[in-house]
Amino acid sequence: MTDAEIEKENAAITKAYKELLKVSYRTLSTEDKKLIRKAFEVAVDAHKEQRRKSGEAYIFHPIAVAKIVAQEIGLDATSIAAALLHDVVEDNEDYSIQDIEQLFGETVAKIVDGLTKISSLNKDMDVSMQAENFRKMLLTLNDDVRVIIIKIADRLHNMQTMDSMRADKQVKIASETLYIYAPLAHRIGLYNIKTELEDLGLKYTEPEVYNDILLKMKESKEDQDIYIKEFNDVIKNSLDKENLNYDIKGRPKSIFSIRRKIINQGVSYDEVYDKFAVRIIYKSDPENEKFLAWKIYSIVTDHFRPNPTRLRDWISSPKSTGYEALHITVMGPKGRWVEVQIRSERMNEIAEKGYAAHYKYKNKEEKEDSLETWINRLQEALENHGANAVDFVEQFKLNLYSKEIFVFTPQGDLKSLPKGATPLDFAFSIHTEVGMKTRGAKVNGKLVPLSHELKSGDQVDILTSESAKPNPNWLDYATTARARSKIKTALKESTKLVAEEGKEILRRKLKQLKITLNENSVNEMVSHFKLKTSLDLFYRVGSGAIDNIMLKEYASSRSNAFVSYIKNKISRKTTPTKEELEKDEITNKYDLLVFGKEEEKLDYKLAVCCNPIPGDSVFGFLTINEGIKVHKKNCPNAVSMQSNYAYRILSAKWIDSSQQDFSAQIILSGIDNLGLVNNITKMISSNMHVNMKSISFQSDDGIFSGKINVVVKNKNLLTKLMDNLKKINGIDKVKRV
Repeated sequence: MTDAEIEKENAAITKAYKELLKVSYRTLSTEDKKLIRKAFEVAVDAHKEQRRKSGEAYIFHPIAVAKIVAQEIGLDATSIAAALLHDVVEDNEDYSIQDIEQLFGETVAKIVDGLTKISSLNKDMDVSMQAENFRKMLLTLNDDVRVIIIKIADRLHNMQTMDSMRADKQVKIASETLYIYAPLAHRIGLYNIKTELEDLGLKYTEPEVYNDILLKMKESKEDQDIYIKEFNDVIKNSLDKENLNYDIKGRPKSIFSIRRKIINQGVSYDEVYDKFAVRIIYKSDPENEKFLAWKIYSIVTDHFRPNPTRLRDWISSPKSTGYEALHITVMGPKGRWVEVQIRSERMNEIAEKGYAAHYKYKNKEEKEDSLETWINRLQEALENHGANAVDFVEQFKLNLYSKEIFVFTPQGDLKSLPKGATPLDFAFSIHTEVGMKTRGAKVNGKLVPLSHELKSGDQVDILTSESAKPNPNWLDYATTARARSKIKTALKESTKLVAEEGKEILRRKLKQLKITLNENSVNEMVSHFKLKTSLDLFYRVGSGAIDNIMLKEYASSRSNAFVSYIKNKISRKTTPTKEELEKDEITNKYDLLVFGKEEEKLDYKLAVCCNPIPGDSVFGFLTINEGIKVHKKNCPNAVSMQSNYAYRILSAKWIDSSQQDFSAQIILSGIDNLGLVNNITKMISSNMHVNMKSISFQSDDGIFSGKINVVVKNKNLLTKLMDNLKKINGIDKVKRV
């Protein structure tokens, strides 16, 4: 570079820095400016040798990220300094975290350290490592929520300046953005940034679609402006009569949201009816804010007929991100639906800046309290630490994107839950202990099943019992990450209890067969029954899936040295072949593949790109010509499928068929006597592995007949139950339908 070029670049860097101070949303004190200046100087020094792919000096990137943090997100000087320094430690050996702490104090160092940890993971990792990376990133929230916010700003600037990258890199980064960063920005209440991330994500993953919609939006802009003016002219006089200080703007919907509507509604661009919204922003003192919002609502609906099903009142019940507004959809001129958003200036700032603006309008005590609440809300979505990383990210995404409903406790307190939540989710959101002891639920005074979908405005009362405990069906009823992780933990505990009981039963039964229960015999049995661990063996004995006859077969095969030799040979094979897996389909641990929430058995093919085998974490992908293809969750193609074709993805899992529940009906007949029904029900309910679904009896001139529908784990349990029923005095016949 020539001296003139260097001078020109230095002037541009200085100009960018001055602009950063000028556009800050927060008022910066002299101390703040000193801190930011020092961070800027360290960043300039650290990056002096670096250039970006586009050829410009690297320092422009940290300044741009700091500018997003200062202007668009509205964070404080500490965050602006951390944003300027976010790549210093990673990219420069001259600066360590200790140096940053010495120069800027513990808080800045902690944020920079969090950002460095996120970036230092291998950039070209496979999907499961990618998920592990996201999980680590999300868990840094426990240290400082600003880490995640600066990371979102960093990602936004990278997305804005990706043109000079290789096409495959662009698709990878864009998919990752749609997969996790856009939902995160949405959850934190950074709606403007979320919209921009989604649009940029679409620009690189589906450029033709993006450019097509962009072109159509440009073509229709003139018509749209004329239409909005026509709409405004109708209501302006009425608003002016009330002496309101307001501003009306038309806002086009994002390209990404128009694309989503085209797909979801199966319509063309021209048929998408709400391509823009009208926003009315009014000035108000805090006392009159609510009153004025409804006054404006009343004026708008005097002129235009509202759609009663499309009223959204987030003023009385703000979203958990702090978003407040009134949204109404009205029939505008020329018979077109128009969404009208009514917000005060304060509400508008919160909608655009997210938490930072919320924070600005509170006093010191409220600030601390509300920051605590906000971080707690985010951490609740992150509670499932123990899960597999891909499941964790999937579950977290579900919680991020879910719309909210508002329900009441019996005392009248308001709780927000994701759309689709059930009484079980509500129970766990109150307290883990309440969730664990749930026996039933009342919604608006009526008993409902635990799978009942709650609606906004419901009053929910959870009925608990000391003897109640989670069962595997609960995973079908619970939708929130918090409830699901607690239920999974409890189920693991109950499996251990059954296994402990099974171990004792096995010890007794083997003793009768003159075999000692030790490490050697346990390993032999695991191999003989084609299981994976001793826990599987003990659980099956405890639940009755392995019975006396099967154990006798094992004992006799054990006495045959040749058979034993063959078995050992097989057990030494580390990776079973596909043929062996198919041959052992029924007895292998994860032998059955099921799809969707209903766990249906559907026809499928295994994808050749990742060759899943039973037991792998998988998902189904609905192809156009070949039906359902099953891919591993860490398949190289998974992220792009998840990002681009989410509507074609089916949840799938391998299950252990011996742990599945089966329904059966038993018919009884005999001589009627006093207390017979009591004896029957007592006997069934005393068996911990049998669940009674329905029961009906009738008596006809002293002859008794009955039908019982039960749910059992396996045939052995059913046989045992029928044998016990036959022993009851008065029962003559017991048979299965």
